[in-house]
Amino acid sequence: MSNQLDILSFDQWCNKGQQPLIISGPCSAESEEQVIQTAKQIEALGKVKIYRAGIWKPRTRPHSFEGKGEEALIWLKQVKAQTSMKTAVEVAKPQHVELALKHGVDILWLGARTVVNPFSVQEIADSLQGVDIPVMVKNPLNPDISLWIGALERINDAGINKIMAIHRGFDFFKKSLYRNVPMWEIPIELKRHFPNLPIIIDPSHIAGKRELLFDIAQKALDLDMNGLMIESHNNPDVAFTDAAQQLTPENLGKLLNQLVVRREKGNFVFQHKLEELRSEIDKLDAELIEILAQRLNMVDEIGRYKLHNNIAIYQVKRWTNILQNRLEIGENQGINTEFLMKILQLVHKESIQRQTQIYKDLEKE
Repeated sequence: MSNQLDILSFDQWCNKGQQPLIISGPCSAESEEQVIQTAKQIEALGKVKIYRAGIWKPRTRPHSFEGKGEEALIWLKQVKAQTSMKTAVEVAKPQHVELALKHGVDILWLGARTVVNPFSVQEIADSLQGVDIPVMVKNPLNPDISLWIGALERINDAGINKIMAIHRGFDFFKKSLYRNVPMWEIPIELKRHFPNLPIIIDPSHIAGKRELLFDIAQKALDLDMNGLMIESHNNPDVAFTDAAQQLTPENLGKLLNQLVVRREKGNFVFQHKLEELRSEIDKLDAELIEILAQRLNMVDEIGRYKLHNNIAIYQVKRWTNILQNRLEIGENQGINTEFLMKILQLVHKESIQRQTQIYKDLEKE
């Protein structure tokens, strides 16, 4: 894995080193009125330096709202004329780059669906040859740090030295609290490899829900990330895309005012190891829950078997043997007996309740 990117540090080119850098704006540019009104309300907060808006929307299925395209770029020109904010848009192919440059967009970003395809990234990189413009690169959909680094390298090889990474979380095949699981150990590892690389966190796409935004944003700052990209819409309840994760400019201001910025730089070696260990705990917890689900499924099967054979649910001898055996195993593993007893009792109580419900359900049939 490469150790070097020929890039400018955050302090050298972005925001005069004043962290965190705040990027905000609607998920999608929907109308001239929406774009301009949202921009003016965001600028009034005095905290947002870059105005983002989705112009071309890569949608999973056809016939969904796929953005206003070049028409919306004209609206962004007005944002630049009427506010002090720079503008940023997502590009997914060379034609997007050409149009964005034609209309004076200040910053480009590559989305997660683009980064997952090296051919697409290379085509965009080729179109940027000889161009001096900042480029932000989101992580790919899957948790593959090499793929993320490869995209950064391709853009850098095109002569772009104003580069930032955007962490927007990763797709996860299991149910999760988040829309995209953060897996913080990956951006921390990226920072460890490239200490000068600015990393912006996208709480909106990690969370998927506005009520989760603050905790993600605060953790990003606690990990000494360089900034936040948070989606804001003047009327998010009627937004064409991702309504649940967007904030009104007013609520964006409240969130930003509540954030605590850590003044001392974090120790990335420490943070990397900490997140590595926490990641292992997350994996073990997932395994515990999966095993517990399997155990309860087996409890259900035993309940049905007992009923068919007219056997009582609760059997004292079996429960006594379980306690004795499991507590002995736990003691040998150094687990506190009182703690393990509580867990076993909770599991046993749930097992009795499930089998009782099975009896009731089957007897109704």
